[in-house]
Amino acid sequence: MPDSGFRGPKEIYRAFQWSMQGLKAAYRAEASFRMEVYLCAILIPAAFFLAATGLQLILLIGSCLLVLLVEILNSAIEAVVDMVCGDEHHELAGRAKDMGSAAVFIALLMVALTWGVIGYQNLLA
Repeated sequence: MPDSGFRGPKEIYRAFQWSMQGLKAAYRAEASFRMEVYLCAILIPAAFFLAATGLQLILLIGSCLLVLLVEILNSAIEAVVDMVCGDEHHELAGRAKDMGSAAVFIALLMVALTWGVIGYQNLLA
């Protein structure tokens, strides 16, 4: 019988467990992810004080969560590249890792830009 796409409570709970395992693995294995989690632990509560509107709150919190998302994807790319290539240097493997790192950098720039503009509007303007 073909998969109908329906997910019952057991499948949803199992998917949730796998997601939590992924978050735990990222937290344990990746110092950058831990640092960004700590940053979010400070910035997300601060967003409730800085934001003047619901949209600003979503932008402030969303930019922080985006960094975590991109960091997890970057870590996944690095893990697969390391598994496949080991200690051997390969140009494409290096490029993939560099691009993942660049994606994290851009996400961090988005945080700085979002917080800077909203902070300026609400605190200094």
